[in-house]
Amino acid sequence: MKVFKYGGASVKDAEGIKNLAEILTKYKEDNPLVVISAMGKTTNALEEVARAFYLNQDAFGKLNYVKQFHDHILTELFDSYHSIYDIVSNLFLEIEWAIEDAPRPNYSFEYDQIVSFGELLSTTIVSAYLKEIGINNDLLDARDVVKTDNNHQDARIDWNLTSKLIKEKVNKDQLTITQGFIGCTSENFTTTLGREGSDYSAAVFATVLEAKKLVIWKDVPGVLHADPRYFANPKKIEKLSFQEAIELAFYGATVIHPKTLQPLKRNGIPLEVRSFINYDEKGTWISDDSETKPATSFYILKKNQTLLSISVSDLDFILENHLSSAFLILAKYNAKVNLVQNSAVSCSFALDIDDLKIDSLVNELSNYFIVTHDFGLELLTLRHYKDEEIEQLLLGKDVLLTQKNRSTIQVLYKL
Repeated sequence: MKVFKYGGASVKDAEGIKNLAEILTKYKEDNPLVVISAMGKTTNALEEVARAFYLNQDAFGKLNYVKQFHDHILTELFDSYHSIYDIVSNLFLEIEWAIEDAPRPNYSFEYDQIVSFGELLSTTIVSAYLKEIGINNDLLDARDVVKTDNNHQDARIDWNLTSKLIKEKVNKDQLTITQGFIGCTSENFTTTLGREGSDYSAAVFATVLEAKKLVIWKDVPGVLHADPRYFANPKKIEKLSFQEAIELAFYGATVIHPKTLQPLKRNGIPLEVRSFINYDEKGTWISDDSETKPATSFYILKKNQTLLSISVSDLDFILENHLSSAFLILAKYNAKVNLVQNSAVSCSFALDIDDLKIDSLVNELSNYFIVTHDFGLELLTLRHYKDEEIEQLLLGKDVLLTQKNRSTIQVLYKL
């Protein structure tokens, strides 16, 4: 059995869904389980709905944009009398019910109940279209099998229960369509697994089902040595070891979610990253016995970084108990630490954090520390760097922090 994962770019419009169907016809005999993300930029749009709801702004107005986007896709795929229109309408009605009442104090909870509908909408539409053109499939609600704790926006999976339920409910003799990114608590509340968590969902299914391989279909030809949005002429990597891929994911390479690789590596399941545009071409093969080919430097750029620096006073040392307290507070606000640098009297963190949580995080840290902060920074990571590359890439940048070892350099800077 194989597990496929399609991101939002692959189903951003009707043509993308038709292209997905064409690819699946080539694998009819395999009966893959197919994990699908929200369509296009739907996750971003629903995040705006969640933010507006939480801030008592016009959430319904922002939701109308999401409705119109999906309605346009429906009209290009289905006749006007098809039952899919009522099904999708009922999904949007559930979102409207969620934003009618006053929001709870826990933004992450509200986020999960609203943003999760992106995946439910996309899989419902794709499943119905496949049936319409004669490709039978089971539509599986991932929340029925992916069970998590209640750490909303970054939920942790209950592997024992999830494994039991996936084995019970997935029919290996039938094509299955399901959602990435989402799960469910024991109290029956929806959770999400972290931004870009659909890759992780696919790895969970692949692991439990003992898949021959996991294929992630992307709008790029494979793993590239640099993000084409920020760097010119990126090179495709033909082969990559799990170890190197884990390092790249840890430092923020967006082609693979950081949590995706560990379960695959532990269970010896290779990962293939391929293009859904040129789907007959080979992509990047990632496995235990692969060496990076071709050998190259890797560039990873993370934007919108927040730099927080803490100190106790001008003269007091930063000790282990201070760092422990700081990390506990950072974890409470789901702040992802991308770089840490400490001196005798201060410690600095480069963070990814939702801007709705920054003020609360700073306020809580300020109860124990002197806090300074900068926003809107960029973090550049080079793996297997060359000195001349560093000099060229940092021209004109106001460097705030640098960390360097034998294989990796990280530089935090202002533009």
